[in-house]
Amino acid sequence: MCKTLIFGLLAGLSNLAAADTVYYLDLINTAASNVVSFEVALPGSELFRSVLPGGAPLHGGGESATVTIHKGEDGCLRDLRIGFADGHVLMHRDFNICRGVSYHTERYLRQGILAAKATRP
Repeated sequence: MCKTLIFGLLAGLSNLAAADTVYYLDLINTAASNVVSFEVALPGSELFRSVLPGGAPLHGGGESATVTIHKGEDGCLRDLRIGFADGHVLMHRDFNICRGVSYHTERYLRQGILAAKATRP
């Protein structure tokens, strides 16, 4: 009985530790246009939340910021949505936050991971 209780407590603590795991991602805007939004969601979800620090634009040409992403119990994969001042939206599905330590916007723009270019009225 005592062993079962201890095992249960240890299993609960390991789940708590996983829920508190935080990953830091260096967002480097190597694109020409300013980044105006950087959002994260669980894979396949449309429930994006902003993680761009300060909410200020990240200027093109190399300005960088560190974003904080919580791992939780949902694994390492996240969908990223990056909005640019020129109307482009970069959608990156299944980005591995456990392995990626930096994200260079121009690299993924060149690979053609564009979701759409927003239409302006």
